[in-house]
Amino acid sequence: MAEITITDAHQRRGQDQVLDVREDFELVEGMIPGVLHIPMGQLGDRLSELDQDRPVIVICRSGNRSAWVADALNAAGYTADTMAGGMTAWQCTGLPTHRPLPGRPDLTDPSRQGRPS
Repeated sequence: MAEITITDAHQRRGQDQVLDVREDFELVEGMIPGVLHIPMGQLGDRLSELDQDRPVIVICRSGNRSAWVADALNAAGYTADTMAGGMTAWQCTGLPTHRPLPGRPDLTDPSRQGRPS
């Protein structure tokens, strides 16, 4: 597993899969637009949602959980990296985030879209 920079993750997010493994309650702090959200504890049951032929960038709040998940994905035959600093670091750079509707990480609250969280 490689640890990549926020700049690298931002540049690669158009072609790679970005997997957010934070818990639902953490998403109110903001998400990277277009990510796939699967909480770490659900990944085993939802692994089929990932394309094994595309690299995965795993993110969490600070980078600790994502490192565990990236290691597990690599062991399962995926190519996975973790983003250094997690969402905390991403948000400090001012890169795009959105806040999902409560209980619906797939839907964005339009009043909060495009604002850094």
